[in-house]
Amino acid sequence: METHCFAQDACSSENHTARFNVQSSNDSSMLIWLFNQLSSLGVHVPFQAWEKITFRASLAAMVSFVLAVILGPRLIVWLKRRFREPNTSDSPELRRLHEEKSFTPTMGGLFIVAGLVVGVLMFGRLDNAYMQAALVVSVGLALLGVLDDLVKLRGSSNGISARSKLLGQVLVAGMAAVLLYFQQSTIDDGLMLRLPLIGGQLSLGLWFIPLAILVIVGSSNAVNLSDGLDGLAGGCLIFAIAAMTVAAYAAGHAELAAYLNIPRIPGAGETTVLAGAMIGGVMGFLWFNCHPAQVFMGDTGSLPLGGLLGLLAVVARQELLLLVVGGVFVAEALSVIIQVGYYKWRRRRVFLCAPLHHHFQFKGWPENKIVVRFWIASALCALLGMATLKLQSADPVEPTHITSKEESTHRVAQVLEPGPRSGKRPRVPRGLTGQRRHIVEQTAHGAPCASHLDSRIEATQAAIHGTVKPSITGSELER
Repeated sequence: METHCFAQDACSSENHTARFNVQSSNDSSMLIWLFNQLSSLGVHVPFQAWEKITFRASLAAMVSFVLAVILGPRLIVWLKRRFREPNTSDSPELRRLHEEKSFTPTMGGLFIVAGLVVGVLMFGRLDNAYMQAALVVSVGLALLGVLDDLVKLRGSSNGISARSKLLGQVLVAGMAAVLLYFQQSTIDDGLMLRLPLIGGQLSLGLWFIPLAILVIVGSSNAVNLSDGLDGLAGGCLIFAIAAMTVAAYAAGHAELAAYLNIPRIPGAGETTVLAGAMIGGVMGFLWFNCHPAQVFMGDTGSLPLGGLLGLLAVVARQELLLLVVGGVFVAEALSVIIQVGYYKWRRRRVFLCAPLHHHFQFKGWPENKIVVRFWIASALCALLGMATLKLQSADPVEPTHITSKEESTHRVAQVLEPGPRSGKRPRVPRGLTGQRRHIVEQTAHGAPCASHLDSRIEATQAAIHGTVKPSITGSELER
């Protein structure tokens, strides 16, 4: 995979024109290509902030939000003429509760996905395998959702068959999973499944692909089931996406990954741009979807957004954490599974109606109260998930950053210092995993000779600081 770097070329004293130095024949995003063209014409382009993932993620969120708000009114008018969803629920009580929502336009996910894709294309690095997989999931599941919504509107109340829908989801998720597998297989711990709290891990190998498919498809369906009240799925998604973004960003950041003792996944931080575009698009959609809704998300939006949430978990190697962060979606999906399974077994219902939010509707809760309380529950699940990030290992992990050069040298000298003649292995600082631990162990093996002690101290310092390369910039820590 080609590597691109953003660097400022040397400037003459007369002209301080800056230009991106992209080490590839293809520019990695639309704006980088545009900026290169402008700088070649002598136009000054302030580009230093562009190497920061968080800056580009913020811009992606703003662009996605603005596009959703601008496109929203026009698209709603267009959808009202063509795609108004009738109230065809099998439950008479549910039809009564949602009577006022009859013929509200659906497929509002179109302007969420449009804003999301534009944000990713403009500000994301398209040479990143994770962003390529995200585009596959976004477009693939959005097209599947459009097909399902159109079939519903053309006469079939249930849309395409459940088997056909699941097959389409598996095919799209399978393409993304294969892309992720080839990328993750080149990374230390890239195919490991972390077991939170107990500190264990499992090597997946080729089982990574079916697990990734399961997570993406399961998350897609769980979000789809939650899309039943005005603003419910959108609000809960914002909290869940924000929490998984923290995990993905930390996994792509050398020092944060070492401090939290989570798998170091180079390039995973770029998905922060994707998450920013997702949050911006959802916020723009909520502008029109808050009660009383002017438009429904439909499968067009819920399927790709749920799939992308699962993709973030797979990229960050935090599939089990998603069960906590997406607790509301898990509860909604489980309520349907329990209701259907128990009814087939005992011919009785556990809930008044499933998914879970309808159960509370049947109990007489106002719709706004249900939505806000589910938002609160989603926020608490996100906070709980973030709290468990530091509990992923039984051993405490120290930060890898050392401010004092003398302190760093002293610490490395202790690592390399030959111990007593007991045959014990050299001491290795806690918190080092994968490639950095291997470098330290190899460097520290045996009693060092005085003539090359300095060079070995230098190599070990680089491993402890996460700077395995001869030189590393601040932005590379995020990749």
